[in-house]
Amino acid sequence: MKLHNLLFVLIALFATSCAGEKGKKAEFPQIKQELSDQLKVLVKAIPDDKVPRSYPDKDGGYWWATIKDWTCGFPAGSFWYMYEMTGDEYWKGVALDNTLKLDGVQFRTTTHDLGFMVFCSYGNAYRLTGNEAYKDVIIQGSESLLTRFNPTIGCIRSWDHGKWEFPVIVDNMMNLEMLFWASKVTGDPKYKDVAVSHADVTLKNHFRDDWSSYHVVSYDTITGQPVEKHTHQGLNHESAWGRGQAWGFYGYTMCYRETGDEKYLEAAENIGAFILKNLPEDKVSYWDYNDPAIPNAYRDASAAAIIASALFELSQYSSKGEMYLDVANKIVETLSSKEYRANDGSNGGFILKHSVGHKPKESEVDVAINYADYYYLESLKRQQELIK
Repeated sequence: MKLHNLLFVLIALFATSCAGEKGKKAEFPQIKQELSDQLKVLVKAIPDDKVPRSYPDKDGGYWWATIKDWTCGFPAGSFWYMYEMTGDEYWKGVALDNTLKLDGVQFRTTTHDLGFMVFCSYGNAYRLTGNEAYKDVIIQGSESLLTRFNPTIGCIRSWDHGKWEFPVIVDNMMNLEMLFWASKVTGDPKYKDVAVSHADVTLKNHFRDDWSSYHVVSYDTITGQPVEKHTHQGLNHESAWGRGQAWGFYGYTMCYRETGDEKYLEAAENIGAFILKNLPEDKVSYWDYNDPAIPNAYRDASAAAIIASALFELSQYSSKGEMYLDVANKIVETLSSKEYRANDGSNGGFILKHSVGHKPKESEVDVAINYADYYYLESLKRQQELIK
């Protein structure tokens, strides 16, 4: 990282850490203790055979996830991040427990979300422990994901439900990281080849002229051409669903890291420009950037956390690094405020409040959700790594 970028980070973090008023980021050691205390409330509630997905109070408390749920890998990943940031063996034990209860997920071929499910859990487990058994799980998960690739289309199929012929959702960009990893550790280029093909086809067909993204593109399996473009979880088909924009932004930032291909850096910067242009003053994403209720529309802390994490990474690759760092620090500062972060044992022990799952179905709206916590912790980790 360039020296002036590093100095910028140090100055920005010093400013936020020294401020004591509401909305300002606390000293990092204090935050770590608060996060630990908060998450221990959640840990005490976790049953032996499931992991926590969300805490929608109005629906009666916790929603739990099994290996059939796309979010099942995030809690273990959050606990691995806690272990990494604190060095506390307690969190290693909790992370292991919530990773190993996912055994069998690596053989699933009915979902595209194996990157979320396997790489966030077993991937972090292998990274931090070096246990070869966990590496084998990730490779098997990558093999399972390849079964969903259609060479005529050049993409991995997303859903097996709905009216679409061959749906591909922008979220799927996030699952490519596991495939890049698999090629590096096995020496077999087939995983990377699929990831690159999927990223290229998605780049061609998912994005509008302003670099906002459709959520779903469905393809004709005979011609390989797109036939429908929808935004299933957003306001309407032509709207910019907040978390969808975040997935694409993070995904192409990661693709640049893994390939060095400048077209992915350009894509990440263009997607980022659309997002930053549409963020409110506190930089926490709206659930959909076209909601007519803005500025009073629902915020999505999960989208904000994903954006912050991607910004910290992209700042290391781009000539616009200082600007990206400024926004990333502002997002983390806001998410760390009392408005968004619980630290008093409330919120079911989840860290972040105010995330939106599936607004059109009124499902998990304005609640705590596990992937929000995962990417918030990843953002904190990346932020701290920049000043080491």
